[in-house]
Amino acid sequence: MRKAYQDARERAVSINRSTRGRIVVSGADRASYLHALLTNDINALKPGTGCYSAYLTPQGRMISDLWVYELGDVILLDLPDIATKDVVLAKLDQLIFSEDVQLGDVTDAFAQVAVVGPDAARIVGILVDQADTVAALPENGCLRAAIASGAAIVTRIKDAGESGFDVYVEQAQLDVVRRILTSERVEEADVDTVDVLRVEAGIPLFHRDMDENTIPLEAGIEPRAISLNKGCYVGQEVIIRVLHRGHGRVAKKLTGLSMESEAVPQTGAAVMSGDREIGTVTSAVWSIALDRPIAMAYLQRDFLEAGTTVSVDGHVAIVTSLPFLTRQ
Repeated sequence: MRKAYQDARERAVSINRSTRGRIVVSGADRASYLHALLTNDINALKPGTGCYSAYLTPQGRMISDLWVYELGDVILLDLPDIATKDVVLAKLDQLIFSEDVQLGDVTDAFAQVAVVGPDAARIVGILVDQADTVAALPENGCLRAAIASGAAIVTRIKDAGESGFDVYVEQAQLDVVRRILTSERVEEADVDTVDVLRVEAGIPLFHRDMDENTIPLEAGIEPRAISLNKGCYVGQEVIIRVLHRGHGRVAKKLTGLSMESEAVPQTGAAVMSGDREIGTVTSAVWSIALDRPIAMAYLQRDFLEAGTTVSVDGHVAIVTSLPFLTRQ
């Protein structure tokens, strides 16, 4: 794991992201249709741009987080997993009435491989033979490309804990991608390394650090996922009420824990203040950069101040603001 981690921080690694879900939305009304449903400003997207967003219930709880990419002729939705994709696809389909919108499930048609690390732009530029264009992509930028005459899409990402790119490629061309990555000495990161990178960056994962009972403000994703300047969307009333009347205060919130022992907490472990249970661990890893266990946990709001001492399984932990590490 340490070699893969070092490669991610110093060179590049690949990450198999094919277990994520992929939907394409086409039709003249695709942007306005999604704009009315999702939390971010979809109408503001121009071809070649994208954003992070969330899809909420009327009660303001999360159906999913997702990435939205406007490719010029279709919008690509990148979702956390297959099960979530199925739920979102069914709900979106039910809400099409007179709009010129068509939905397509392209999860099986495309593989998804992330390449992250300082050398990622050069390597992805080789994959799609567009070195300058790939290097110039802004965060959440996207472009159409080709790999061995097969269709491909490239998006710029930061949700893997290290800056890089997602490459969506037709299944038939996946072996070509793997051969090129091997020739460039880019190895696939193991699951544990991927988790360390993510947790060090304080990035919550759906169905791990947030779920269908989570309000986005509890997970701390609102700066990236919610537009405060757009019109109505599903769940907006609850979000605005908390932000304006409650001044953004929620009963619990996701934060970091730095462990003072060498014990890595288990997911679901109780966080205690004395004899009082005040929260729950959602993700925990051994941080290679910090050389100690770290965790993300939901804590009651009275215990969120950085530096607060708590305990997990009898071991001392210090409340730490997210992210643990800041990467460019």
